[in-house]
Amino acid sequence: MIAPGATIGILGGGQLGRMLAMAAARLGYRAHIYSPEGSGPASEVSAEWTRGDYDDGEALARFAQGVDVVTFEFENIPAAPLRRLADHAPVHPNPAALEVAQDRLSEKTFVTDLGGTPAPFRAVDSLEALHEAAAALGLPAILKTRRFGYDGKGQARLLTADDIAPAWDAVAGAPAILEGFVPFEREFSIIAVRGADGAFAAWDAPDNRHADGILATSTVPAGGLIAAQAPEAIALAGRIADRLDYVGVLTCEFFATDTGPVFNEMAPRVHNSGHWTIEGAITCQFENHIRAICGLPLGATALSAPRAEMRNLIGAEADEWPAILADPTAHLHLYGKHEARPGRKMGHVTRLLF
Repeated sequence: MIAPGATIGILGGGQLGRMLAMAAARLGYRAHIYSPEGSGPASEVSAEWTRGDYDDGEALARFAQGVDVVTFEFENIPAAPLRRLADHAPVHPNPAALEVAQDRLSEKTFVTDLGGTPAPFRAVDSLEALHEAAAALGLPAILKTRRFGYDGKGQARLLTADDIAPAWDAVAGAPAILEGFVPFEREFSIIAVRGADGAFAAWDAPDNRHADGILATSTVPAGGLIAAQAPEAIALAGRIADRLDYVGVLTCEFFATDTGPVFNEMAPRVHNSGHWTIEGAITCQFENHIRAICGLPLGATALSAPRAEMRNLIGAEADEWPAILADPTAHLHLYGKHEARPGRKMGHVTRLLF
């Protein structure tokens, strides 16, 4: 167990790092951020900030020597340097989870082996292979790079055969997978947490709505197919966490379909679709992540209100803060980003309804 007063090292200084640092401070921990940038949303709420590249083994080692445990706020970090950090401090979640989540082909194969159902997929490493995959899966389909990409980036839609060559150009010939089209009614996520002792808990599955490939709203409790399929999805998330000996918050995204939950992807970290838990649950995802990686007992994940809705504030939507603050049901979170660009997450607002 890592007692309060210790220092938690966080790789990444964005808004997730910011909210992790704030949760750590509430429990009496200090946060030390490591990031390639000189500052970021987490800089205002952290005790220390080290600037360095994620593939700089020596700088990472010095960083790890000054903290008591290491975690990360996003998954686009090389796994190899993280493995070396374990010589200096515990790393949670472990790099094996990161490696699985970083490669969409490995991820979907891993989940299939555990009894999950992803969208039908084929590996694609050439234009010829893309033609073959399109013939096997049918169109429409989505071409995704195997590594990197989020919020709709690194993807190209194929509606007809005429889209095949442009889609391959769009991913610049990077190793990819083609996913068959999945007719679905709703999108939802399972935000779960696993402790070092194997204790496992999950929050209510939110109904997630997207706009332009970016999460727009998350609402709990969800009804209909999501409510019916959430138990099966939670069970799969538990098997994933156990197989990986996972410690911390794990997110798995799903499509609710007529034939059951279809696995979309996993994120080995706290997640945008779990931001509602800050006010909407007894213990939020950020606090439970800190509890888990420090070996503390997990907090309750039950709802704190009959209903909660989180809305992302994208770009200039953050300028709505006066009206949001005038709403007595609203809880405003701004991330301290100085430039509001289209598609950039500037903050979020959660409303609790009683």
